Amino acid sequence: MKRILQTIMGACQVVALLAALGFAANANASEGGYPLDTAPNRLSNNASLQNGAKIFVNYCLNCHAASSVRYNRLRDIGLTDQQIKDNLILTNAKVGDLMTIALTPKEGKQYFGKNPPDLSVEARARGTDWLYTYFRTFYKDDTTQTGWNNLVYPNVGMPHVLWQMQGERAAKFDVHKDPHDPARMEKTFIGFEQITPGTMKPQEYDDNIADLVAFMSWMAEPVQLERKRLGVIVLLFLAFFTLVAWRLNKAYWKDIH
Repeated sequence: MKRILQTIMGACQVVALLAALGFAANANASEGGYPLDTAPNRLSNNASLQNGAKIFVNYCLNCHAASSVRYNRLRDIGLTDQQIKDNLILTNAKVGDLMTIALTPKEGKQYFGKNPPDLSVEARARGTDWLYTYFRTFYKDDTTQTGWNNLVYPNVGMPHVLWQMQGERAAKFDVHKDPHDPARMEKTFIGFEQITPGTMKPQEYDDNIADLVAFMSWMAEPVQLERKRLGVIVLLFLAFFTLVAWRLNKAYWKDIH
């Protein structure tokens, strides 16, 4: 019995460690060194997921596929087949088809320097905090091929496809010498300057990005809420079983000396 308890406790510690590592990975700074903002959790809000789906098919699905997801899977966020067909399918695809695009890998590499990634599981690969910050930190940069740059992903090949919603912004940097190497110059981001207004106010834009990221997170694992619910049930069962097994063991050995 003691060995069983030790095994269960060890498993719980491993689960806790993995959860902590996953949280830490999602909370770290980006590869560009820019700190990540926390993405609002809207996975249980179908209205947010539906709005995110609308933004995704209008702005992302032109260059990025989501080839592990079928359009009819959007029933899970409260949409009917007719709503999906009328509002979210912009090509001649059928409701049961995968969310693919006409852009070939060769064309993607020609236009953007490399083929745009499939976004089916991008939220799991990057993390929702990364995506939420990424979509909100584009700025004008005439030195790049697209005319845009990004604080989270410096020199990204993707243009700011949502610029009309956010407006054009310039990034302001403080340029100074590296304290460890005077011959090297460093620059530190100090803020954005709005050049032209967008169709949305800043808070409204952030709100829509939160919906888009929530949809991408749902798309990466549509059953994640159910998985987490079942995980809680399993852990509660194991806790109850452990208690029962401990009491049975104590009752069995109480008269044995």
